[in-house]
Amino acid sequence: MEGIITPLTSGLGDMEANPWIRADAGPPPAMMSPSQGTVAPQHHESPETGSPATPLMPTPSEKLAHAGRVVRTVILAKVPQMVRDRKYHLRTYRRCMVGSEMVDWLMDQSALVHTRMQAVGMWQALLEEGVISHVCQEHQFKDKYLFYRFRDDDTGMGSMPSTGEKKECEEELQDTLVMLSQIGPDAMMRMILRKLPHERSVDELEIIYEELLHIKALTHLSNTVKRELASVLKFESHARAGTILFNQGDEGTSWYIILKGSVNVVIYGKGVVCTLHEGDDFGKLALVNDAPRAASIVLREDNCQFLRVDKDDFNRILRDVEANTVRLKEHGQDVLVLEKIPANNHIDSDEHTHFRYSVMAGTPEKMLEHLLETRVDSRWNDEPTVNADTFMEDFLLTHSVFMPCNQLCPALMAYYHAEVRTGPDQELVDYALANKKRVLHMVQQWSRIVGDAFIESKTIKAFLEELCLAVSEDCQTWPELKEDLAALEKLMSSIPEPDGDLPVFLSLTPSSILVPTIGWRDNSNGDAKPVSTLRKVRSRASISGTLRRLPKELSEEKQTRRRRIKPSDENIFKVYFADHTYSTLRLAISASAEETVQSTAEKLCLGEDLVLCEVKSTGERVVLKESDVSVTTGLSLNGRLFIAPREHLDSLTPLPEQEGPKQSTCATIELMSSREMAYQMTLYDWELFNCVHENELIYHIFGRHKFGKITSNLDLLLRRFNEVQFWVVTEMCLTPQVGKRVQLLRKFIKIAAYCKEYQNLNAFFAIIMGLGNIAVSRLSQTWERLPNKFKRMFAEFESFMDPSRNHRVYRLAMSKLQPPIIPFIPLLMKDMTFTHEGNKTYYDGLVNFEKMHMISSTIRTIRHCGSEPFNFDPPPVVKNIQEVRNYVRSLNVIDNQRTLTQLSHKLEPRRS
Repeated sequence: MEGIITPLTSGLGDMEANPWIRADAGPPPAMMSPSQGTVAPQHHESPETGSPATPLMPTPSEKLAHAGRVVRTVILAKVPQMVRDRKYHLRTYRRCMVGSEMVDWLMDQSALVHTRMQAVGMWQALLEEGVISHVCQEHQFKDKYLFYRFRDDDTGMGSMPSTGEKKECEEELQDTLVMLSQIGPDAMMRMILRKLPHERSVDELEIIYEELLHIKALTHLSNTVKRELASVLKFESHARAGTILFNQGDEGTSWYIILKGSVNVVIYGKGVVCTLHEGDDFGKLALVNDAPRAASIVLREDNCQFLRVDKDDFNRILRDVEANTVRLKEHGQDVLVLEKIPANNHIDSDEHTHFRYSVMAGTPEKMLEHLLETRVDSRWNDEPTVNADTFMEDFLLTHSVFMPCNQLCPALMAYYHAEVRTGPDQELVDYALANKKRVLHMVQQWSRIVGDAFIESKTIKAFLEELCLAVSEDCQTWPELKEDLAALEKLMSSIPEPDGDLPVFLSLTPSSILVPTIGWRDNSNGDAKPVSTLRKVRSRASISGTLRRLPKELSEEKQTRRRRIKPSDENIFKVYFADHTYSTLRLAISASAEETVQSTAEKLCLGEDLVLCEVKSTGERVVLKESDVSVTTGLSLNGRLFIAPREHLDSLTPLPEQEGPKQSTCATIELMSSREMAYQMTLYDWELFNCVHENELIYHIFGRHKFGKITSNLDLLLRRFNEVQFWVVTEMCLTPQVGKRVQLLRKFIKIAAYCKEYQNLNAFFAIIMGLGNIAVSRLSQTWERLPNKFKRMFAEFESFMDPSRNHRVYRLAMSKLQPPIIPFIPLLMKDMTFTHEGNKTYYDGLVNFEKMHMISSTIRTIRHCGSEPFNFDPPPVVKNIQEVRNYVRSLNVIDNQRTLTQLSHKLEPRRS
C-alpha cells in the first residue's frame, strides 16, 4: 500500500465564502441610514465588556420587573427573616439575602426546580436585568454565602407589601416560577459565557459544549474543535438597533456567531445584501485569509447577543487542529483523514500512548480497510476501553448511505481472499489468516449491531453462503478457522426462510391506517397457535412482556399483536377517482407510485399520463413522485389516494368521510379510567416504537426513494403523534357544553401526567401540544373554570416542553431516565434532519464521517430507549379494559386546522 501522511491544511471545516462576500470588496460605505442599507455612525458603540455582574440592560423589562415584585412580596410574606441587615467583616449590609438561602427557598417552592444549578439560573435571570444585584456589584449569582438584594431595596424604594398584595402575589408565584424556569437555562448560559475563560469550571465547559452541538454555524466542525471553542468563546451584547459591529475594510479581529437577534450585511454600493439570524455566523473569512472585512455588519434589532472567538484563539485552534489531523494519500489523492484525540483509557497496559485516531473522512473502501485492520481484533472485542471507540458501530449503522450491501459484501470477500506475493512464507500465511479472521469477526459484529436488517437482507444471505463455502475449503489449510466456521454456520441457521404463503394480513382501520397482524389457526386441541413464530427483536425488548393481563384478555391481544411491516407484505387499499368511486388494489408495501398507477390503469383500462395524488382533508393535493414507495403509510391522517390525468388534478375533491367525526366521544371518555387510557396508549405506542428499525430513520432523512426502501413502521409512529395531538383538539372542539369541556380538559391533563409517569414522552408531548393548539388555547371560558391544581400541572408540563436552547429542559430530563422510554420522536427526527442538512455527506470525494458519527449518536439514543422490556405495573383491573384498548387504537380525528378553529369560535365567539 502506498501511503503518505501529511497535516491537514484547514482543520476548521468548510471555510467556503458566504455568498454575500466579495473578494474585490470596495472601500468602506458612505454613511447613510440603516433603512437604506448603510451605516449610521452615531450608533457605533463598544460591546458590553464590564463586570460579569453588570446588568445587560439599564432597566429591567416589564416581565422581569413584575416577576421580581412577586418573588420579593412572597418572601416578605412567608419568610421575612430572609431579607434583613447582615454584618460581614465589620460592615453592615442593609436588607439583603444570602445566595445559598435564596436557592434553598426556590427549590422548596416548586417541583419544577430539580437542581440547585437550575435555581441559580432562575436567580441569574433576575440579576442580569438588574431586578436583584450583588451588594457590591462584584459577583454574578452564586450558590454561596454572598449577599444580594432586590432593586427596590437597593434604591431605598422598597416597602412592606399590603395584605392584598401578598395574597395576589402568592397566587401568581407558580406562574412566575414557570416563566423563570423557562428563561433560566439561557441566563445560566450567558452567565458562564461572561466569565473569563480560565474561570469556567469543567461542568460549565460541558454546558457550553452541549450548546455548541446545536448551533447551525458549527455543525461542520468536529467535536474536538467544539470543545476547544467552549474554552475560548466570549459573550458580547449590544443594546440598540443600528449599532455597527464592524465596517467594510476594517481589520478582521473576531469571528461572530449570533446567539440572539439578527444583523444586516451591508456591502458598499449594494446596500443590504442579506440578513443573518440566530445560529448564523460571520467574520470568519477575514480571519482565515488575514484580509480586511468584506462587508459591514449592522444590528437589525435591539438587544442582540453574540458568541465571539478572537483572532489569536481562532488561529491557535486552527494550528492545533492542523497538528492533530493527518491525511493518508494514495497516488496523490486523499483517501483517509484521521484526527488525533485524547483517550481517557487505553486497552493495553503496555501501550504508553494516551491518544487514538478518529476517522473524520475517507473513501468507503479505505475506511473499511482501516476498520478491519484497527478495530476488528480480539483485544478490541474482549477488552473494550472505558471511553469506547464507536467507529465500527457507526460504520455499520450508516454504511447504507455511502457503501450499500451490494458494495460492502464484495469488498469483504475481496479482503478475505487478499494475499501478498512477496515475503517469508510464514509471514504470508499469517497475513492471509489474519485477513480471513478479521472478515469473519466483523461479520459477527455486523450481525450483532444491525440485527434484523442483517438477517432479512437477500444480498447478505448470498454473501454468507459464499463466505461459508470459502471458509469450509480454507479449513483444510487453516484449522484455526474451524471455530469461526462453526460460529458462521450458527449465524446462518438463525436466518429464517422466506415467508412463502404465510397469511400476513394488512387491513385497513376506519382511518385507513395499516395494521399488520399475524394469521392464526386452531389446532385440533382447540388452542390458538400462530402460523409463524414471531422473531425476537434484536436490540429492543420483546413486547410480550407488556401483555400481562387475564388469560382471556391475553388471547385477545395475541390476535392483533403487531409485528414489523416488511417490504414483501401485501397491502390491500383503495384508490379513488374524481367522482369518488374507487378501485381496490393488492400490492406489496414496497410498490412504488408508478407501479400503483400502472396496476390501476391495467385493471380499469385507463388512459396515459396518469398521476397518483394524495388529497388531504383540507383539499390540498400532493402529487406523488413515481419513485415514492410505501405510499399508503405516508398519507396524512385523513388523506386518501386519488388517481387522475395530470391535466384534471384540479377536479379532485376530498371525500365526505375525510372531514372526520361530527360528535365528541366525551361521554365514552368519561367512563374510562385516566390511568388505564394512558397505560393502553403506552402499550400501543410501545408496539409501534419497537417495530421501527434504525435504518428507517436514515431512509426517511436521506430520502427513501434514493434507497428504494420502505419506512412504513416509522411512518406509523410519526402518524400516531399527529393522531393523538388532533384527537385532543377534536374532542375539545366537538364538546358543546363548557362544563363538559372543563371535565375533558382535566381528563387530558391527567392522561398526560400518567403518560409521563409511564415514560411515554411521545404521547405526553402530543397531548400537551394538542391542548396548546390555538383552537383549544383560545377557549378562555373553559380554561378560566379549570381548577388551579390542574392549571399548575399544565404550566409545569408546558415548561417541560420549553423549546428554548434546543429543548434543553426535555433533554436534561431524558438524560436522567432509565429505559424503557418512548422518546419524543419528532424531536429526534428534527435532530437527524438538522445533522443531515447542516453537513455535507461528501467533501472532495470523501465520505464526511463526522456526519455519520452524529447520525449514529441519535440512533444510539433510540436504541437506549428501547433496550429494556416494558415492565411498568398495569393499573388495577377494570371491567372495560378491552373497550379502552380498542378505543385508544382507533382514534377518529379532524385534521383540518381551519375546521377546528371554526368549531372553536362557535363554542366561544371572540369577545368584542
